Amino acid sequence: MKEIYLAGGCFWGLQAYFDLKDGIKETIVGYANGSTDNPTYEQVCTNSTGYAETVYIKYNEEEVSLNKILEIFWKVIDPTIINRQGGDVGTQYRTGVYYIDDKDISIIKESFKIEQLKYDKPIVTELEKLKNFFPAEEYHQKYLEKNPNGYCHIDLTL
Repeated sequence: MKEIYLAGGCFWGLQAYFDLKDGIKETIVGYANGSTDNPTYEQVCTNSTGYAETVYIKYNEEEVSLNKILEIFWKVIDPTIINRQGGDVGTQYRTGVYYIDDKDISIIKESFKIEQLKYDKPIVTELEKLKNFFPAEEYHQKYLEKNPNGYCHIDLTL
């Protein structure tokens, strides 16, 4: 099994979106690459902790490649917008790709390069090694399964 962490605005929709994809074995919503230990949602929303709402993705690379996961990711974000996706605004809603395996960096960089060809503006999606990740509170996990009419800026049919 392989792992990647993706930030694409509100983590509810991104988790629901990836949960529908073949080869994805586990997802957990949480907070990545911030400056405090065990942040709460309320703390993250102050824009003072440095965290991004992020989805941890465990996948079977024999069923889905990292390249395919990134292709799927690019379909539901605007990588040229800073600190906003859909109606959500704030530093916690920035986009990012956070990796743990240095062997993945060349695949990720190539994906960024290919995606950039689609835009006149520069891609501002972060590309960083994962520094830290704290799972979000239980009520955020699988939120759209628990709340089928909940807000989601992502088209889950893509």
